[in-house]
Amino acid sequence: MGVTTFKGGVHPYDGKDLAKDQAIVELKPQGVMVYPVSQHIGAPAKPVVEKGDHVLVGQKIAEAGGFVSSPVICSVSGTVKAIEKRLTAGGAVVDAIVVDNDQNYEAIEGFGQARDYTKLSRDEIVNIVKEAGIVGLGGAGFPTSVKLMPKNIDKIDYFLVNAAECEPYLTSDYRDMMETPEKIIGGLKVILSIFPNAKGVICVEDNKPDAIRLLTEKAQGESNIEVAALQTKYPQGGERQLIYAVTGRKINSSMLPADAGCVVDNADTVVAIYEAVCESKPLVRKIVTVTGDAVAKPGNFKVPLGMNYQEIIDQAGGFKADPEKIICGGPMMGIPLFKLDIPVAKNSSSILALLHDPVSSEPTTACINCGRCVEACPENLVPTMLMKAGLSKDTSKFAELYGMECIECGCCSYVCPAKRPLTQAFKQMKRLVNAEKRAAAAKAKAEAEAKAKEETKSTEEVKK
Repeated sequence: MGVTTFKGGVHPYDGKDLAKDQAIVELKPQGVMVYPVSQHIGAPAKPVVEKGDHVLVGQKIAEAGGFVSSPVICSVSGTVKAIEKRLTAGGAVVDAIVVDNDQNYEAIEGFGQARDYTKLSRDEIVNIVKEAGIVGLGGAGFPTSVKLMPKNIDKIDYFLVNAAECEPYLTSDYRDMMETPEKIIGGLKVILSIFPNAKGVICVEDNKPDAIRLLTEKAQGESNIEVAALQTKYPQGGERQLIYAVTGRKINSSMLPADAGCVVDNADTVVAIYEAVCESKPLVRKIVTVTGDAVAKPGNFKVPLGMNYQEIIDQAGGFKADPEKIICGGPMMGIPLFKLDIPVAKNSSSILALLHDPVSSEPTTACINCGRCVEACPENLVPTMLMKAGLSKDTSKFAELYGMECIECGCCSYVCPAKRPLTQAFKQMKRLVNAEKRAAAAKAKAEAEAKAKEETKSTEEVKK
């Protein structure tokens, strides 16, 4: 096993006391439901319904648009009102299926029926996960079925359940561990049936001792499952940091966890796998933490996918005062929101409302070369030098300094006494580097096609 931690990282105020003891409450939406076709990494899903169609809970309303893609499943019954552009939490405007909720919650045949996973083949389990629309529910949104199909299944010797939940304020995974530990263990057993040589490790930060004790108790008798208590430090839940902390193995941006013999999935993703395979329930819900000092009654809520953020806030008790900042996700890696008229998606995790925005209230000053960002960076980068490349938009220098290895965790910005927007600059530079790569690839492809066309023309002329 590994060393339970990693180099670098920070210890921000975690804010978890606001909601961690609040049991999950199920909310029922009253308004229309909005299902973006892009809720995952990869190709957008393709709608398979039309305006006017009657839809049911558990019905596929958009199919996967490619190998790396994921279906969209309806979470209510009702009538398709429109297929139109809608705003998402990430700021993108994408195609979305809008459904009028009839409040009946009529489900497809077989929804919720028990199923014995031990009687299913590996391919059948993977296909169920795929058709259930399951993606990484920790925020990344990578299609889970793809993760379950590495090139060399027999070389996977660790399946890591990421239950670290290191992002401040978020407590939904903690509540999953405390309220449905059997589903985490059960989902992990389903997954391990796919990977015959793998050990399952449930990875929990040691600031959650009650969850560690409960999961350890539930895992008794399972020879290939154990619970690992990791040192509490942000970003312990980062995929690379987690793999190193548990196994001592290292990966970089050019590698997949499978290259290190590992597969990693978020705790709620494992619960969703259990529900899909063992309970015949595709992914139609999300556990969302609504928290922050501006929230009247912080808590954890089970909400149908497609539910409006504003409606969640209203049903959760509203704001006790107007927040100065609202974030989708946590304060370190979350996305600031300028409106709440957006739908819950598979990669939603939290609505964080703060009375004051400490970032905007403190001015940015010149770098003092203190080196705190270097010490904090979990990827061993030199943020000060990367920032210089960013200011001059020098993508070559940025790549040369390994800027593409940045995991955008925000540690450098957090510790910077000059309050420089380091992480934001690195995000922009990574987008520029990737755009240049795409442009270069497109140019090379066009040149190759032109050359092939010219050679074909010359060959035909010779034949004449």
